[in-house]
Amino acid sequence: MSMQTSQDSRPRFSARSRLWTWALLAVVPLIASRALAQQPAAQPAAAASDANQYGSSGVTVVKPSAIVPPRLMPACKPGSCPFAGQTVTVLLPKSVIAVPVFEAKEEFESATGASLKIVQVASLDLFDNFYADVTNRAGKYDALLASAWWLGELVAGDYILAYDKFYKDPRFPKWDINDVLPGPRKLLSYGGKKYMIANDHDGQVMYYRRDLLADPVHREAFQRKYGYALDVPKTWAQFRDVAEYFNGRDLNGDGVPDHGVTLALKAGNQGMFHFLSLSAPFVIGPDNPHLYWFDPVTMKPLIESPGHVRALETLVDLVQFGPREMLGWESGKNWDYFLAGRAALSFTWGDLGALAQQEGSRVKGKVGVASVPGVTQYFSIKSGTWVQSNTVNRVGNTTGGSWAGVISKQSRSPEATYYLFALLATKEKSMVYAFRGWDGIDPGRTYHFLPPDGTANISGYLKADWNEADVRDFLHAYYENFSNPLQQPYLRMPGTYSYLQAFNLHLAEAAGGQSTPKAALKATAVDFEEITLRLGREAQRQTYRASLGLP
Repeated sequence: MSMQTSQDSRPRFSARSRLWTWALLAVVPLIASRALAQQPAAQPAAAASDANQYGSSGVTVVKPSAIVPPRLMPACKPGSCPFAGQTVTVLLPKSVIAVPVFEAKEEFESATGASLKIVQVASLDLFDNFYADVTNRAGKYDALLASAWWLGELVAGDYILAYDKFYKDPRFPKWDINDVLPGPRKLLSYGGKKYMIANDHDGQVMYYRRDLLADPVHREAFQRKYGYALDVPKTWAQFRDVAEYFNGRDLNGDGVPDHGVTLALKAGNQGMFHFLSLSAPFVIGPDNPHLYWFDPVTMKPLIESPGHVRALETLVDLVQFGPREMLGWESGKNWDYFLAGRAALSFTWGDLGALAQQEGSRVKGKVGVASVPGVTQYFSIKSGTWVQSNTVNRVGNTTGGSWAGVISKQSRSPEATYYLFALLATKEKSMVYAFRGWDGIDPGRTYHFLPPDGTANISGYLKADWNEADVRDFLHAYYENFSNPLQQPYLRMPGTYSYLQAFNLHLAEAAGGQSTPKAALKATAVDFEEITLRLGREAQRQTYRASLGLP
């Protein structure tokens, strides 16, 4: 891997290397979506009724519904507008995740007296634009809709503003960070300070066809073949059996053989994210809650451990039970396949559960959801031994971007900027984002979940046309995932792009059969070490420990 280190310590890449790096940025839920139609900042905020023009993460099988979030803030009176004359310029991707900002534009401006200028760029250019602005101290952008994995880079460079002093100030719209469940809540802060204003809460869960698993014909045949009852997979071994059993059967009644599993495994795209969720229980356990990426003392890469190798062997084995084309699929193609009723299983982000409820879905009312499976034996890197678990070892995850607003230190209107993102973070608006789902803002707060997990009333979801069984499964799976005390460690430090790029490309080699799982992970470890050396081992050690909350 060719890299050069600039004075600002951010790695620079060759043209080919940069292409792969920015391809990786496109893969988080909704950043891989079809581009929004370009809209000048002067236009009125986009309405949810115009949702069809935005697409839904590249999905073509379904159409998004039209649900509008409520207006909360009254217009300020002339002469008493808190931010009169100020302008807030926010940088967004051309993606459906930008829709809520357009929706709130007129409300924000009338409540504050400020002007909101929305700048949208291609997803691949999003971070580069913001990074160039903050490193050159140009102050063109007040804020960025950022991925949580960018936080280490931005905090280490002292490029973004902590909002702790604004958080309890009564001048701003009220939202409660403690409403966010423990897993995603950790991503909002860094080094004990609050930087990301809650918005999206990404994580991966398992989707399965409830109707297929309940079918008495399948249940009898499965029992006969595997010697145990067909049920929701709790372990990856069971997941494999279910995928194998349904592979090649007609699952949607069109007379065409379908598949046991569908995933998005395009090189430089989602395969690495799927592996993170799958691999976590093979490595993380009660006696090893943190050691996954690096040794926090030496910064030695840990990703070629026996647990990682067994996990990658598991992923590679699953490939045979999906369409061969999925080796070249991004999320949209993968979700389309499941929405068309052509797969029995998948594990992916919350988008799929919401999209399954939209017009055109062939699986509405048939979508079971649960936490991703676990294992009964995991490799503890801490002790260097395989540990037998008395129960299934399952690990939660916050895999993905968890896209949220951050404020530039160069902002000339930091308070007005915080007001905007706090408005989007309010309970009343966040509930609507959860109800409609297609905007990519996934649930993660107590009031999103149904009792006894949370305080939501199911009527809101039913009015948004969710199937009751589907939404109950969906929300409970996410509650379990985000509440699990064991969480897959989230990488957010300088060089994250480079580490993930190397990881992703070598994993794609293994998934495609060009490398063995062991060789692929060994090559990844070699690349990790090179990146760490180029960025400075001690500097990386300090930021990595800070990202884990270690002293």
